Amino acid sequence: RAPLSVPRPLVALLALACGLAVANVYYAQPLLDAIARQLGIGSGTAGLIVTFSQLGYAAGLLLLVPLGDLLNRRRLVATMLFACAGALLLVAGAPSFALVGGAIAAVGFTSVVSQVLIPFAATLADDRDRGRVVGYVMTGLLLGTLLSRTAAGLVAQVAGWRAVYLGAAALTTGLALLLLRALPAGRPPAAGQRYLALLGSPWRLLAQEPVLRLRAAYGALSFGGLNVLWTPVAFLLARPPYRFGEAAIGLFALLTVPLAFTTGTVGRFADRGHVRRLTGVSNALVLLGAGLAALGVWHLWALAGGALLVTLGTQSLHITNQSEIYRLQADARSRITSAYMTVFFAGGVAGSALSAAAYERSGWAGVCGLLAAVGLIGLVIWALEHRRSSPASPSRGSRATR
Repeated sequence: RAPLSVPRPLVALLALACGLAVANVYYAQPLLDAIARQLGIGSGTAGLIVTFSQLGYAAGLLLLVPLGDLLNRRRLVATMLFACAGALLLVAGAPSFALVGGAIAAVGFTSVVSQVLIPFAATLADDRDRGRVVGYVMTGLLLGTLLSRTAAGLVAQVAGWRAVYLGAAALTTGLALLLLRALPAGRPPAAGQRYLALLGSPWRLLAQEPVLRLRAAYGALSFGGLNVLWTPVAFLLARPPYRFGEAAIGLFALLTVPLAFTTGTVGRFADRGHVRRLTGVSNALVLLGAGLAALGVWHLWALAGGALLVTLGTQSLHITNQSEIYRLQADARSRITSAYMTVFFAGGVAGSALSAAAYERSGWAGVCGLLAAVGLIGLVIWALEHRRSSPASPSRGSRATR
């Protein structure tokens, strides 16, 4: 295997930073039942905490991520992390649902620092292994997403859910100090542009680039599907027949951790031109996972198997998408990230909100029906795109959809 074009220690640092930053968005998922009990709110209302976090994240994608093309990335990253640490402290001390919701939205807003670091990694990498480098950095991000649930559940079982956010504030402050010292500095590609003009650039790119539009649509479905599954899992596992506590609910997320190490492999396949195949298989896995997860209301093995299939399908689709969009315009990668990830998180917000409502109205069967619809829509888009594309075409757009 050829050596990476980016030094491995730097790749590892970027992966660690992305993982710790994004974990702040996901600590709440296994804690929803505990938060609901302490604040005296229903499961549907508690589920909105995840939605608030992702709304904040989506706003950060629109307003903060484009700054990665305009400002010194090292200072921008450190500033965002210090602000995130302050917001985490507010969550830890908030006495009401309204204040928790507002503070958790601020956590999401500032946690988009990971989406400043990912295009930075893509910029450092060569064309020959950009998918692999992004895949390795995404391994850290996915580990942060998955392990955050387990860590939150274990800490909450011992010290309560507020202790989770106190610890996260300390970790985030330490990360800010580390990156301020260790990140390389470089001249941003859009230095000299006006901020307001920069904010409109992601939408212009979305209008100009058909590959970006297609991959953003897949991204919205992938993150929407992931949130449809994971948002109400805490409620299902806390009730009969399982009756899991916060620690056990957090430990359940560990079963998907090995999947984070498949990102480099997915990136290599994408680098070799297997994008179309990866896209179809990823959407099919979501649909199959929904069917298996439907049995999870009675059988833990089925819930675990469905979670594995859905998580593998959605994360593989996300890595494939990123491999493609970072081939488009080298001088606009932060703005391309902003466009893609805004649509991606809009899908996530819709997924978490619809899932919480589906669980409250129709229980786990409603959640799995919604998840199956996500996988089916993705397969329909893939089939239509596959039919429209010409495999023999040598164009860049054709390659991006194969």
